[in-house]
Amino acid sequence: MIRIVVLIFSFFLLLSCSEEKRARIRASKADSIMYAAGDMRDYARILALADSLEALGDLTEVNANRWRGVAYFHQGHHRTSEFYYKKAVAADIKSENDALNYNKSARRLANMMLKKGDYEGALRVAMDALDKMRENNSGSETDVAILTNSVGCCLLNLGRTEQAAKNFEEAYGLFMNIASKDTTGRKDQQAYEAVCSIADEYLNSKRYEEALPWIDRAEELLRAYEQLPTADAKVVKNSQAQINLLRAIALQNTGQAKEAAKAFQAAANTSYGKSGEGRLYANDYLVAARRYNEAADNFRDLDRLLSQNDITLTLDNIQQYLLPKYRANVGAVRKDSAIAVGLQICESLDSAISQAKRNDAAELATMYDTHQKEAQIAHQQADLSRQRLIGTAIALVLLVSFFTIYTLHKRKATHHLAIAHEKLQHAYDKLEETTAAKERIESELRIARDIQMSMVPNIFPNRDGLDIYALIAPAKEVGGDLYGYMLIGDQLYFCLGDVSGKGVPASLFMAQATRLFRTLATQHMMPADIATQMNEALSEDNDQGMFVTMFIGLADLNTGRLEFCNAGHNKPVVVEKTADGTLHARFLHILPNAPIGMWPTLKFEGEVLENIKDQRLFLYSDGLNEAEDKEMVQFGNDRLMEIITSRPFENTKELVETLREAVEKHRKGAEPNDDLTMMCLEIK
Repeated sequence: MIRIVVLIFSFFLLLSCSEEKRARIRASKADSIMYAAGDMRDYARILALADSLEALGDLTEVNANRWRGVAYFHQGHHRTSEFYYKKAVAADIKSENDALNYNKSARRLANMMLKKGDYEGALRVAMDALDKMRENNSGSETDVAILTNSVGCCLLNLGRTEQAAKNFEEAYGLFMNIASKDTTGRKDQQAYEAVCSIADEYLNSKRYEEALPWIDRAEELLRAYEQLPTADAKVVKNSQAQINLLRAIALQNTGQAKEAAKAFQAAANTSYGKSGEGRLYANDYLVAARRYNEAADNFRDLDRLLSQNDITLTLDNIQQYLLPKYRANVGAVRKDSAIAVGLQICESLDSAISQAKRNDAAELATMYDTHQKEAQIAHQQADLSRQRLIGTAIALVLLVSFFTIYTLHKRKATHHLAIAHEKLQHAYDKLEETTAAKERIESELRIARDIQMSMVPNIFPNRDGLDIYALIAPAKEVGGDLYGYMLIGDQLYFCLGDVSGKGVPASLFMAQATRLFRTLATQHMMPADIATQMNEALSEDNDQGMFVTMFIGLADLNTGRLEFCNAGHNKPVVVEKTADGTLHARFLHILPNAPIGMWPTLKFEGEVLENIKDQRLFLYSDGLNEAEDKEMVQFGNDRLMEIITSRPFENTKELVETLREAVEKHRKGAEPNDDLTMMCLEIK
């Protein structure tokens, strides 16, 4: 009998451990889904996913409320965002993932409260977060640095200048230590931005003497960043102009007018200084120097800039933009302009106040509805818990019954035992089938397909001289193929890839790869560096051995220069028109880089084509050339090249759609054996 009790207890413990493991897997998938929606900036979907995944138990209270805070913040509903960040900070921390989301929520909440002038509230949030991080050893060095900097800002605005200075020095030391360990230059930029924010905080507090050393530090950091091979020259020039404007304001207000004018002129002669943003930023100096006419001239473009950036005249924006414009025109004795701005302020105030009231009412209604939503989520979670408890109880009863039968009939014919065991296994299988696992998987597949399709852009840039089109057709509900592009100024980043495997694992790996490509492209990295960084991230903890073949390119739309890195992917096709008007297609010669995600220490090599103007570059996954009909005959490279050169297609879309139709015709009704993805681009 003792042995039976021990076996029952062991089985129950094993069942609990298995459930915990499944819960961790569901939570990891839920995080990937949320990050994918975040990358697409689909904030309405983030809110819907947060509700459904929290109800299923796949998102914790901390995690779900942080995502709600993110979504409402980016939708401009700052009061509602603050409400949810406060709920995330107040919730119980039950895991490492909860601690990570708590740290992110505390950082954003402290910053929001600081910006709206709630210095005491922001100080409490930041100090509590720092205490928890030190107590649990849970916060990263970056978390501690940012929150310490926020504490300094709060203390400075509360008049506790000595304590503020100590916190600023501590935050500066942390940022510098973080930057010293980083080779990409990203952390140097983070340290630079933090130092600039400290200098700006001193200027806003009218402590100009104390701002000057921080401005010097910002310039030292900029010089260090400038020496890096990954440094962006445009960023350096704009940052230097901003530093000169900060210095001009500080010097002017400390009686060093000549030096201030010199610093201002150095900024004014740059492209940033001549831009609308730079000219508006310069007005703090111009008004301090009583150069009212120049300030008033700068404000002439204000209405155009507000309209261009889709900035509505809220109460905050009236205070930030129109009041300084009014003061500048008064100082310049431009009576008509001052009267016009005054009338504009009066006309804007009514609508701004009404809009503020409507926003307040809408956000308060959202907060009120939250209580009903939370009650519904709690009810759903209680139902799920009851179902799991009932399932466990049934399994336990069946197990007890089995061992009772086994003990009573041990000496009888062994076939009775086999029958009983078979019945138990059948009952247990039925129990597993009746759980919510199947329903959850089907739900996740639907969500994953929607998100996956939304992650690949289907609206292509309408820009003179650029023709680009792409499509993706998964073989199953979800797939592992991907493509993407980002147009940053005159630089076009693009990629096309194929993840090993199929189904949900491949789609999750695809989501990670897509998010990494977009993140690294925004940092103006070269394709080979993007591949190297992606490989380092995706190979970490890659127990399943998944990988992605990928072609990553960076095309300059002015010169036609193409930087690219091919990571184990199919050779692209280059199509050009010869002198006699015929079309010639060739497979591009590429270096044999390995796929991304297989080995963590690889450094990928890049290549260059000096000019691809008036040539078409065609990328594809092996779902094209390896597409099979019912007799397992493949589409093939020869058929691909024949169609590409068959006629001068009017545009890239016509070429891609023609190939898709050809593949469907070739299959003759056979199910697709792989995902199909194609991209074609031409710089004219």
